[in-house]
Amino acid sequence: MRLCIAQDPAAAELLSRDPLALVVGMLLDQQFAMEGAFAAPRLLADRLGVDALSAADIAAADPEQFAKIFQGPPALHRYPASMASRTQEVCRLLVDRCGGCADGLWTDVPDGTTLLKRVGELPGFGAQKSKIFVALLGQQYGVTPTGWREAAGDHGQEGSRRSVADVTGPDTLAEVWRWKQALKAAAKKKAAASAFDARPAHRNLARFPVQKSSPRNGSTKCLATPPDAGHFCSDFGAVRSEPSHRCAAAGCGAPQFALNCGAPASGEATD
Repeated sequence: MRLCIAQDPAAAELLSRDPLALVVGMLLDQQFAMEGAFAAPRLLADRLGVDALSAADIAAADPEQFAKIFQGPPALHRYPASMASRTQEVCRLLVDRCGGCADGLWTDVPDGTTLLKRVGELPGFGAQKSKIFVALLGQQYGVTPTGWREAAGDHGQEGSRRSVADVTGPDTLAEVWRWKQALKAAAKKKAAASAFDARPAHRNLARFPVQKSSPRNGSTKCLATPPDAGHFCSDFGAVRSEPSHRCAAAGCGAPQFALNCGAPASGEATD
């Protein structure tokens, strides 16, 4: 089966036959568009002048020169230098443990739990990325040891559209991007709600910018109008006049309204 993650025929051809290219593409799939991440191994192979990536050669490459290859242009990642270094770390581990063969991670693996453990030992492969890669191997690379779907968690669900493991063409790519965007929007909304809920109740401690000596008695008062109610923060109280000053409580800065003024300017107004 030809992988269509990169939406590029040449990249798809390499990913489909070169296990190391697939591992490198998965490694680069962070803080970078997934299409670009999985197209990068093809660009890397072209720049190295090879038909397939070699873990031994990459592991032994001069770090500075290898970083320059990643820098391009075009760059193979948003952070080319750091990801070039991480790619070499992955290749060194593959050389040490699998004789340089990336498919040694899954060849003859007894079950999904073991596969997940092996993948999770790769530099740069956290818990989430490891599960996604297990799902990708199972759904598109024919690596289906017993319990692989369970090991992949939600990413192993048949028919899901939540990660690169589910991308088989332009349509599924669009579905995955929509799911990711919805997830980010929900997370942003939740974070905003949490930040609002965490704000402590406060009093308005502002010294009003309209302070000055009253011509009537010479005392320093808040001269905001109209004088018929009390000080309310617009976040909490009714708005019945133009704002005269802003709340100085940390994180607030909301316009304040002087309703029933005449309180000392240094006084404390309740919210």
